Amino acid sequence: MPANRSTLVRRSLAAVAALPLLALTATACGYGSADDDSSKENVSAKGKTLSADTVKIGYFGNLTHGTALVGREQGIFQKELKGTKAQYSTFNAGPAEIEALNAGSIDIGWIGPSPSINGFTKSKGTSLRIIGGSAAGGVKLVVNPKKIKTLDDVKGKKIATPQLGNTQDVALLNWIAEKGWKVDAQSGKGDVSVVRTDNKITPDAYKSGSIDGAWVPEPTASKLVAEGAKVLLDEKDLWPDKTFVITNIIVSQKFLKAHPDVVEAVLRGSVKTNAWIKSNPDDAKASANKQLEADSGKALPAEVLDPAWKSIQFTDDPLASTLTSEADHAVKAGLLEKPDLNGIYDLKPLNKILKAEGASAVDDASLGVK
Repeated sequence: MPANRSTLVRRSLAAVAALPLLALTATACGYGSADDDSSKENVSAKGKTLSADTVKIGYFGNLTHGTALVGREQGIFQKELKGTKAQYSTFNAGPAEIEALNAGSIDIGWIGPSPSINGFTKSKGTSLRIIGGSAAGGVKLVVNPKKIKTLDDVKGKKIATPQLGNTQDVALLNWIAEKGWKVDAQSGKGDVSVVRTDNKITPDAYKSGSIDGAWVPEPTASKLVAEGAKVLLDEKDLWPDKTFVITNIIVSQKFLKAHPDVVEAVLRGSVKTNAWIKSNPDDAKASANKQLEADSGKALPAEVLDPAWKSIQFTDDPLASTLTSEADHAVKAGLLEKPDLNGIYDLKPLNKILKAEGASAVDDASLGVK
């Protein structure tokens, strides 16, 4: 690799590491919006305490993190944890959550694949493990139909992504490269202007005309559609079998080693939550919206909630083969050197739970811890 490109990669990774400080919600802990009010849970911590008094759990205020939203609101996690108390923090961006995990501000988190890859590789494989899947799909390219009518019309336009180096940012950069167009990954300048914009303000940016579209997860995509945008591309259509991982469950390696029983309890709660979502789709949708309202102060209207929820597939499978593809996309975009992902997964606890539930084991694409 030429020296100038190597420099770009190093700068890009540094930028990804620094961005969490720009994307945080108001916080008491310095990394995310913490909420220790157990009155919001359907059940309180009761029963025998596991090996830790408390487990700190992080997730985003996105419907693609619906397992975390529903599992919290329904009290499923707390029920599995018995006397060990679940404490929650919410985040707006994956790198911020990785920062919190590394600092010990959270122990377990729901997060996208690209921050998981970055966190694992930057720590030389010492910071985290992916221990389960949570969701697939739920990401779309939505555009102003007056300015963009075809995929080729995206050239020369301003398209938002949530953050430099996040999962949707990597996906857009990869798609641009496959179109044969050029964009500088760090600045976002080129044949398409990639505008890194917090999901919370993307709808306002669209209404003001400062962006022409966005490559975003739900419910932001459906919020834009409610403002008159049109879905130009559903990312699932770019993937074999029309599925790709959008949300994983990660854990601090230190916490996993010290408190495997607590990790197993959270995973069991996740599996039971996903089963409940599939059996009770309407109630689950309402539960996720209720937790979003508790976290943000505002529920989603039906015209946003209904199409957004419908586009997400909740799954215990981390879809490991698609993670390796997303890593390749980040390398091609110039945001990452070719990573060694061996050991990024530890699916033994999850497969133990799935077996007990009568479900099939999931695969780690030969990237599991030995």
